Amino acid sequence: MRELYAEALQAAGVIDAETVQKMYDERYAEIRRIHEEKVLKLGEREPSELDAPTGDIIELVPADEPQTALTEDQVRALAAELHRVPEDFTVHPKLAKQLDKRAQMPDARFDFGAAEAIALGSLLMTGTSVRLSGQDTERGTFSHRQMMLHDIHTGETFAPIQHLPGANGTLELINSPLSEEGCLAFEYGYAIAEQDSLVMWEGQFGDFVNGAQVVSDQFITSGMAKWGYTSRLTLLLPHGYEGSGPEHSNARIATWLLAAAEGNIRIANCTAAGQYFHLVRRQALISRRRPLIVMTPKGLLRAPMASSPLTDLTSGRFEWVLDDPSIVGDEQRALVHRLVLCSGKVFYDMANYAGRTAATDTAVARIELLYPFPRKQVRDLVAKYPNLTEVIWAQEEPLNYGPYPYMNERLPDLLPDGVKLSYAGRPKRSSPSEGYTSVHLLEQERVVRLALGIDR
Repeated sequence: MRELYAEALQAAGVIDAETVQKMYDERYAEIRRIHEEKVLKLGEREPSELDAPTGDIIELVPADEPQTALTEDQVRALAAELHRVPEDFTVHPKLAKQLDKRAQMPDARFDFGAAEAIALGSLLMTGTSVRLSGQDTERGTFSHRQMMLHDIHTGETFAPIQHLPGANGTLELINSPLSEEGCLAFEYGYAIAEQDSLVMWEGQFGDFVNGAQVVSDQFITSGMAKWGYTSRLTLLLPHGYEGSGPEHSNARIATWLLAAAEGNIRIANCTAAGQYFHLVRRQALISRRRPLIVMTPKGLLRAPMASSPLTDLTSGRFEWVLDDPSIVGDEQRALVHRLVLCSGKVFYDMANYAGRTAATDTAVARIELLYPFPRKQVRDLVAKYPNLTEVIWAQEEPLNYGPYPYMNERLPDLLPDGVKLSYAGRPKRSSPSEGYTSVHLLEQERVVRLALGIDR
């Protein structure tokens, strides 16, 4: 590949053969030098976080949480600039309404697309470069992003985020080919080379990432152990059960969790726009570089229940665990005997279920950071409920396609004496989901009722 690329550059007059050979010789000599230094120092180097044989690295190294909140003035200024287009540029009328609505979100609530734009724009303003590529990234698979605008008369394009006044970072916005393996391998290499940039790749649906399984296995999840390679590579994988079938529901979350060990990656499942905002900024700013795998939403992208007010962007941080917002104060918590833990969209399926109000002794909490496992935060959450008799892990995925096997290794040790962990979800399946919407709806309701303890 190197030789073919060099020949193409020479044919185009970009570079000559002498320069090609010089670049190769210099790079090879540098690699040899680094290798020889490593061999000599193997017996004398100081212990580092890469030496930890097992466990969650984030618990072994002092926390260095970055400041991810912005000021209100910063958010309002970005919201205005991110949706400003030239006067002679004509956006489709339907899209123009969407942009106008987003510009007004500081006075209302931010959806996921707007929160993401504010997060990325803020990074550009402070000098962090961003590369966002994927299979439908400019628009977003679900039309939620709309970063690259098209003039309906001339066909010209314009991305407001690439024209922020005073921005010190650059943004590359790329619709990539439909080769998951080739594209993700390239983005991994790019992220290794540009370690201070935020490199993001988005799958059209998270299910499609299995087309790049070799990249995940050989590089993303094991690169740190094999070569000491770390990066800020971020995978955005749409995930969630909404009746769309086996190829459009599951981002292989169980596979990612199976490969999570020794602090090699981060895995998150955000259920609120504000959470996603803080997570994106955290990934770019935190000193410990690790690949981040995000189970991104689909139906929640514009859902009012998953939107966030301005204050969620101007305060706080990415919360690893979210308690039940409907349970307030120690008196209410004392009435809870059943704690349901979950991750992702299924939280809203339970919170909005018609029979939820009848389950007065039940609390539903979310684990947003799946790996590294937030052991202390989960333990503290459980301790808030002094009268628990049962704890349930609920998931919409089949038992073998969701987080339950991973959680079943970790949660039992954090529960009070005499309280066991139960499972509410689909049974083991060979296929990730049902192929018929009607069957999906029946299964989804069964899972929700089982988790909430209805019809016991």
